[in-house]
Amino acid sequence: MGNPNLQQIINWRHLSENLATGGQPTETQLAALAMAGYRVVINLGLANKEYSLADEKGLLESLGLGYVHIPVEWETPTPSDLEKFITAMKNLSGKKMFVHCAANKRVSVFIALYRILEQGWSREDAMAGVLDVWMPNEAWSGFIEGVLGRKERP
Repeated sequence: MGNPNLQQIINWRHLSENLATGGQPTETQLAALAMAGYRVVINLGLANKEYSLADEKGLLESLGLGYVHIPVEWETPTPSDLEKFITAMKNLSGKKMFVHCAANKRVSVFIALYRILEQGWSREDAMAGVLDVWMPNEAWSGFIEGVLGRKERP
């Protein structure tokens, strides 16, 4: 059904017509995203040699895609990181976007929290997308509980 290069992205998830997530794509996979009609990439991973491309922003700009980098420390995600992500998602609403980090773990949590806080999803439905990718560790479980404890709406 989809582009085989895209489905080879680590933990690739096609969430809707305008949203897909995954781990760090290769240069070839970024080009495939552009060919598949994606318009913007949001990267929650850190810029380091082990898990990122040397010049992801430059490559995406050369392909005509927008790029938003919100580096989220693996061990210490913050509410400020989430707020930046939510702002980016709102600002890019309606555009076909791919959101990634190293392995789609940070992203799966941020997408779930976005869905709960901004789109009215139930916690159970939103968290199913996280559990499809991984079981959050102590740092991430604490982050989720902290955010939802502060911001969950009645």
